[in-house]
Parts: sequence; structure tokens; C-alpha cells
Amino acid sequence: MQAEHVFVKVCGITNVTDALVALNCGADALGFVFAESVRQVTVEGAAPVLAHLPSRVLTFGVFVDTPPDEVLAVAHSLGLVGVQLHGHEAPDEVAYLRQHLPYVIKAITSEELQGGGLQGYRPWATLVDGPRPGSGERFNWVSLLEMSPVERLVLAGGLNADNVAEAISLVNPYGVDVSSGVESSPGHKDPTQVCAFVRAVRSAARTGVAVLSEEEGESR
Repeated sequence: MQAEHVFVKVCGITNVTDALVALNCGADALGFVFAESVRQVTVEGAAPVLAHLPSRVLTFGVFVDTPPDEVLAVAHSLGLVGVQLHGHEAPDEVAYLRQHLPYVIKAITSEELQGGGLQGYRPWATLVDGPRPGSGERFNWVSLLEMSPVERLVLAGGLNADNVAEAISLVNPYGVDVSSGVESSPGHKDPTQVCAFVRAVRSAARTGVAVLSEEEGESR
């Protein structure tokens, strides 16, 4: 069944303008990268951006192999509601963070997922990316259909306004995560692309619901 509302997270936010553009376009969540990246921000750099955001927005810090207590220290100091882990964090580290934060996303590559790499983990959501996370490279989305269902699967990797509807129709994810696919240059979002991406997601979700309703003879 196609979800009526697909969770949209715009990652790699580096400034107030991009953050507000993403929210005004309809994004549900924003991601701030604290790991080494062309989109990396510091605690000092992220603080003034977060100060301009409404309290309702879901804000995530992205980390790679950072000790859990350090992750929590950053999250709590900035008022982040969640974290996204892109390293080799162990299941017990994920469990520890979930005791202190309502939203913990564990990122995994499609190859790792095929190899059973998610066993033992109980994150709030699982982000599935391509072979080189953060590269913006698309992977074979059809391969996910051959695996056991993942609770709250968030799809990433090479998504943009032109292909996200196709991805949603194939995978039916809980959410989608985009960064480089809506940028004018690394670390700088393009307002037109961001809004086009969110519109494509919402349109794909509505279309899926309409088709389902017709097939089942339901009215909405």
C-alpha cells in the first residue's frame, strides 16, 4: 500500500536560507552533517541556523563512528530531536542512543542490507543508501524488493525531482532523504529543485493512494 504521506528529509543543511527554503517547500525534517564532508557543519555553525527554525521541525545530526556520549552531547546542546548514524555503530550503541533520543536512524548500504547487516539493530528508521553513502549515486532500487520488509525504510542515494516518484512507486518507502540531488553546488540548496523534489514526492504518494482506492472500490 502506498503511504499517503511520505516522510521527506533534506540533508546537508549548512545555512539558515536553505533550512527555511526546505521547510517552506514542505520538508518534514532537516539533516545537519557533523561528520567529515563538504557539507560538514560545526556545533557553533549549526546553532544559529537551528535558532531560526520552528519547534515543530524534526532536526537530525549526522554522525560517523562518533562515540555515543559525544553524539548525545551534540544533540542535547543543539536541541536536535534525532541522529542519523552512517558508520559502523554497533547494535548496543544504537539501543543506547534510542534510550535518550526519540529518533535514531541507522544508515546502511544496499549491499550490507542484502548481506543481513541490519540484524540485531532496532533503530527508529533504517536509511538505505548506495555503495558509497553520501556520493549521490543511485543504486538498483529493485534489489530492495527481494529482501525482507524493513520497518520505516528511508530511501537515499541519487534521488532528485526527476526520479523520486519512480523510486517511491517501486520501493514504497516510509521516507526519502535527499542532499546533493537538490543542490546548486555542494552545501548550497537550489530552491527550485528543493520544491520540485517535495512536489514530486507528494504527487507520487497521492497517485499511489488514488490507484489503490480505485482497485479496492473505496472512496476517499
